[in-house]
Amino acid sequence: MQSVYAIFKNRNSILVLAVILGLTLGRFAQNVSSLNVLALALSMTFAMTALPFKELLPLKRVIQPLAAGALLNYLLFGLVVVSLAYWLMPTKALFYGFVVVAATPPGVAIIPFAAILKGDIRYAILGVMGAFFASILLAPAIISVFAGKGGVSPWSLVALMLQLVAIPFFLSRFLRYKPLLKVVEKVRGSIVDWSFAFLIFVAVGLNREVFFSKPEILIKVSFVLIAATFVLGLTYQHIFQLLGGAKERAISHNLLATIKSSGFSVFTSISLFGKQAAIPSAVLAVVVLVYLLFLSLFFELKQSKS
Repeated sequence: MQSVYAIFKNRNSILVLAVILGLTLGRFAQNVSSLNVLALALSMTFAMTALPFKELLPLKRVIQPLAAGALLNYLLFGLVVVSLAYWLMPTKALFYGFVVVAATPPGVAIIPFAAILKGDIRYAILGVMGAFFASILLAPAIISVFAGKGGVSPWSLVALMLQLVAIPFFLSRFLRYKPLLKVVEKVRGSIVDWSFAFLIFVAVGLNREVFFSKPEILIKVSFVLIAATFVLGLTYQHIFQLLGGAKERAISHNLLATIKSSGFSVFTSISLFGKQAAIPSAVLAVVVLVYLLFLSLFFELKQSKS
C-alpha cells in the first residue's frame, strides 16, 4: 500500500500515468475538457507560490537576471522552435501549436531543478519571474506575429495572458501569507502535479488517433522539441562555460532556455487553435520530463565520479 501511495505522489509516475490514460481512455477526454481552465488556474496559482516577491529587491541587482530569463525563454528557445516547426510541420494547426509553445511562460520546475543540479537558485528564481512578467506582453506578440492568420485578436490574447498569468500570480501572493504558506507548501506539489497531469490527459486523449496512426507526425514533432531541449540546452551550457561563465550560472541558463510550462501551452493551444495544435504541447511534456531526468542522472553520475 505504501509503494502505491509513493507512486501517486511521484511527479514522474503521475505524468506517465496521464499519458497512458490519455492513450487508453482518451475517448472520455472530450467530456472533461471544459475543466481545463480550472486545472490550469490551480496549477499556475499554486506553482507561483514558489516565487517570493522579495527576491525582486533591490531592483538594480535584478534587472539583468530578469531580462536574461525573458530573452532565453522566449528569444533563444522561440527562435529554434519556430524556425524548425515552420520548416517541418505539415499543417498550420501543428505550426500554430509550436508558436504557442514558443510563447508559453517557463516551467516553474526550473527552480527546484536548479537546486537539484547545484545551479544558481536565486538567478533561476529571478529568471522565471522575469519571463513570467514578460509573457503578458511577449506571448500575445509572438502568437499574433506568427499565427495571426489563425484569426486570433491580439487584444483577446492580452486578456488571456492576464487571466492565465497575472491573476494567478496575484492570487499566489495571498497564498504566501504566513499562516497559509505552511499548508500551501505541503499540498503545492500534489496540486500542481495532478492539475498538470489532467491537462496532459486531455491533450493526449483528444489526439490519441495521431499517437496510434500517424508516427511520421510524432517523429517530426519530437525532433523539433528534442532539438529545442537536449541540443539547445547542452550546447548553450557548454559554450557559456567555455566563454568563462560560472558553472552554477550556466546550469540556470540551460534550464531557463529549455523548460516551458506544458500545461499552460496545452490549454492555450486547444483554446486558440483546436485539438491538433495541442499535439506539440503533449509531446513537450514527455520530452521535458525525459530531459530533466537526463540532467538529474547525468549530475548524479558526475558527482559519483568526483
